[in-house]
Amino acid sequence: MKVATSTRGIVVLIGSMLLVSASAASNIPLATGDAGLSADFHAASCPQLESIVCAAVQAARAVNVQVTAGLLRIFFHDCLPEGCDASILLEPELSTGPNQSLQKNAVDLIEAIRAKVNAACGPTVSCADIIAVATRDAVALAGGPMFAMPLGRTDSLEGADDVSMLPGPDSDVDSLLTIFNSRALSDPADLVALSGGHTVGKASCGFIRNNDQFSQSLVKQCNASPSKKQSLDTITPDVFDNKYFVALKASLVTTFAANQTAFFAQFAKSMVNMGSIPGPAGEIRRNCFRPNSRVDMDVGSFGAVADE
Repeated sequence: MKVATSTRGIVVLIGSMLLVSASAASNIPLATGDAGLSADFHAASCPQLESIVCAAVQAARAVNVQVTAGLLRIFFHDCLPEGCDASILLEPELSTGPNQSLQKNAVDLIEAIRAKVNAACGPTVSCADIIAVATRDAVALAGGPMFAMPLGRTDSLEGADDVSMLPGPDSDVDSLLTIFNSRALSDPADLVALSGGHTVGKASCGFIRNNDQFSQSLVKQCNASPSKKQSLDTITPDVFDNKYFVALKASLVTTFAANQTAFFAQFAKSMVNMGSIPGPAGEIRRNCFRPNSRVDMDVGSFGAVADE
């Protein structure tokens, strides 16, 4: 399968990957996950988990609809470097490289949910599981698919030392495939579907490449308002749907642009696949911003609440 490796920039890059994966079939069955995870992991220890998380995310979206994009970014940035272990919430990882621009209210929401869950169930649910469930619910509340998210993750004891594998705006197709392959996400459909998370995302003007019809339309808006972030889904920017792909159809006709059901099915499967990237054995943090052994640590710019 030949891939156009010369294509660069997140908008055009994702379009190139869509060509690679245009054969993705509809009616894709959802994965059940692995790495020792299961959808009913907390059924006995915290039966209120799902309702607590959903209510908190719904309330947060009522204040700022962009929290969905913020949670998706936290989930991706947590899982890719060393597995899904909530290391993203620890320093120095939290303030390293691209993580410096993580959405503050989305980061704070994870800890706020952790406090509510601990109050109801005790320290039984990891921050990593809360990230996974909150992200899943935020997508569903934005109009996206609802699916079972396998649970049972533990929290890392320290932040990741190396976040260099997080894709940058100039990453090319081959480098993204290499990153995903290294995390056992070898199906190009995973990369394509997960890129659909941009349907609720925004980009700073400096990251938009002026090299196709879609990006050229964004550049025109940037010229008018250089400091304003641009929605990557210009049709329904606050709704989770397939319109991000539709916006690219002027130059790229794809299965996901034509069939939202196919996109939703693959997105759900790919979210479970990414969420199943194993992290090192860890603990259940009593505060998402610090490991249990360092109760007096400086938790950095995002702050923290007292242990519950």
